[in-house]
Amino acid sequence: MKGSKEFLGLPRYCLAVASILLVALGSAAASYSYVDFNLTGMSGFSDSSGLGMSGMQQAGQALGPITGNNFHAVFWTGTGSSVVDLNPSGFTSTYAMGTSGNQQVGYGNGTITGNNNHALLWSGSAGSIVDLNGSFTRTVASGISGNKQVGSGSSTGNEHALLWSGTASSVMDLNPLGFSTTSGSGIFGNQVVGSGYPTGGSSSHALMWASGTPSSVVDLNPSFFTYSRAFGTSGSQQVGFGFSSATANSDHALVWSGTASSAVDLNPTGFTFSDAYAVAGGRQVGVGYGPVTANNQHALLWSGTASSVVDLQSVLSTNYLWSEAEGIDSNGNVIGAAYYVPTHTTHAILWVVPEPNSFSFFALAALVFFRARFKSFAIR
Repeated sequence: MKGSKEFLGLPRYCLAVASILLVALGSAAASYSYVDFNLTGMSGFSDSSGLGMSGMQQAGQALGPITGNNFHAVFWTGTGSSVVDLNPSGFTSTYAMGTSGNQQVGYGNGTITGNNNHALLWSGSAGSIVDLNGSFTRTVASGISGNKQVGSGSSTGNEHALLWSGTASSVMDLNPLGFSTTSGSGIFGNQVVGSGYPTGGSSSHALMWASGTPSSVVDLNPSFFTYSRAFGTSGSQQVGFGFSSATANSDHALVWSGTASSAVDLNPTGFTFSDAYAVAGGRQVGVGYGPVTANNQHALLWSGTASSVVDLQSVLSTNYLWSEAEGIDSNGNVIGAAYYVPTHTTHAILWVVPEPNSFSFFALAALVFFRARFKSFAIR
């Protein structure tokens, strides 16, 4: 060691810089900021909600004077000013439930549909609409992954979970033997989740179609739960909620890993109620309320356990009374909505994980500098 300026071959001031850099990177990974779409350029829209996201795109619904105060399906790319109205001619109301790549999926109704809901698929504009309804009386689409869309529909009988591949004629009826009614809610690759009523039963069960066929269905309802539903899936995980005497007869958010017995109760201490709506990258999002929230609904984020909960409401200013989280991407960015007290309106909210890009140059420069300095000391 050469004097008081060096430690393990590196100058002490370099170690201090490295420590500061690591702390900054750690802080960035652990914190969220948020974007209120209504306050960042959504002229003509008073209310909005984010319902799904993928990559740089968020999907949902919005209304205001510009829509005749009817909900229109919309999507954004990170700001309110980027909003695109997807509502096509002939439709009174539309809703975008999810997005994947450059496509959005949802449903809508109007004179052109006989005022029945029709499952819809868009490719970034109102004019790109594909009506997935086909011969059904009514349909809705709730999820999308790649070139596949999932939802449900009915004609004269019970509702059945449905799977499409971009056209009305491609529809597959997912209703399995042993279930009278089913609905599809989420999809990841070929894996579909939703819920269904066993034949002769009066309580819904969370379901997973492991390979997107009727025969691949897995009943996720834990044996000690009265009923359950699944809303989202990603990788090996599925999310939703369950209800039983074990949950004090209230909804508890659940995460599964492909079987009923794998269910993990995500309901945190201090919460009476919780639901999980989406999952990605090992993180789950949804809502909850209880004494700890003064019984106001709060957007929540988990990492697989109840104790890992992050209350996303705490990121928002005091101008927001309640919030909900509806979608998450693989990086941990979250889409949802919150009630904005000053105008008594609901606003789409994007919770953003700060990217380390602003640190990347400095991190690289520091590492190069450290290596160069280390070599210079080694040569000495």
